[in-house]
Amino acid sequence: MSNDLATRPDAPAPATPQTSRLRELLGSWDTAIIFLTIVVVLGASVMNPDFGSTTNFTFLVLDLAPIFLIALPMTLIIVTGEIDLSVASTLGLSGAAMGWMWNNGFTIEAIIPMCILLGALLGALNGFLVATLGLPSLAVTIGTLALFRGLAFVLLGDTAVSNFPRVYTSWVTGTIGDTPVPNLAIPLVILAIVFGAVLQFTSLGRNIYATGASATAARFAGINGNRIKFWLYVVAGAVAALAGVLWSLRYSSARADNGSGLELSVVAAVLLGGVSIFGGKGRLVGVLAAVVLLAALQNALRLEDISNEALTVVTGILLIVAVLLPNIITRVRTSLSRP
Repeated sequence: MSNDLATRPDAPAPATPQTSRLRELLGSWDTAIIFLTIVVVLGASVMNPDFGSTTNFTFLVLDLAPIFLIALPMTLIIVTGEIDLSVASTLGLSGAAMGWMWNNGFTIEAIIPMCILLGALLGALNGFLVATLGLPSLAVTIGTLALFRGLAFVLLGDTAVSNFPRVYTSWVTGTIGDTPVPNLAIPLVILAIVFGAVLQFTSLGRNIYATGASATAARFAGINGNRIKFWLYVVAGAVAALAGVLWSLRYSSARADNGSGLELSVVAAVLLGGVSIFGGKGRLVGVLAAVVLLAALQNALRLEDISNEALTVVTGILLIVAVLLPNIITRVRTSLSRP
């Protein structure tokens, strides 16, 4: 009977691993975000021709660079079930330290690695408090958010430091040859490949997912989740400090308030990209698409002379949607699957 059914012309073909994988890919959150990003970019280009100009493309990439950079380690941290809200303050303190050292005669070649080292030390403080002492990351990083920003103002106050070497500022704001692609795209792509490969194709990546899915189960499996979290915070601090250096060079202005509020955009991009706030789920490709989506929306709104306050409102709405929508979809799927 079953053999006859299988040979009928109208019988459905059995699903192969390839077709199952294709269906899963087409129905994934990552694909939806990528599709939405394309729609937003095309729509903005049609509505405002300036959006699609080569000059605006260059500025768009430069604008998204800090969020892009910080979102890389932030993705891994949130996958472990933790969070770091101090990244923007780390960026600001790095810029302030850069300005202070430049005013005191340090060379730019010495300043850049020292700022990155400072960021790593700030990240290590977060990692020690969260991973070693077991304190909640939300409370810890809210505290260090205020601490690091306060230290930035102690170093520079309300002053701005500029006149950095033109060779560095020109490289950061320059483009690759005669193309509109900024030079900054090179380190962005390299770091994205490195972080993506680590998360998706290494044992460390599998351990990061396991730690976020169940810290207890991971511990019984021999995974040292606390050590992983500690070093992820160190990396996050170093990358945020690098973003602070690039920010100061791009605007040729090191200020204590550089990057204020940037953590909201970073967290919004990571969650909108499909990473679960509870840990254990998410991929970097969706996060990077969400970074582009967020930057494109903000850029398009700026071209329409929308105020920064309105942009903050839009970012907040996207953050709420990023938290609510996946949970709503999961509940709907669960209810539909019940007999």
